Amino acid sequence: MAEADEPSFEVALKVAEKHLDHAIGEGRELGPYVAVAMIEAAVNSAVDITSHEDVVDMLRELANQVEEAAKADA
Repeated sequence: MAEADEPSFEVALKVAEKHLDHAIGEGRELGPYVAVAMIEAAVNSAVDITSHEDVVDMLRELANQVEEAAKADA
């Protein structure tokens, strides 16, 4: 899968966040579980669309961003 440019990814992220917010609200007290389940569903769908390698690379990049943000907040 070709690497997405930043503006395209930001648009995709906004679409995903809108649907996630709706799903969390619908799940009410199950909201945290819904959020994690959506991650799993998204990963499974992404693997179907691209490849395991691309998904693993994207998840590693995301994990690195989360770790860097945590360090910056510390």
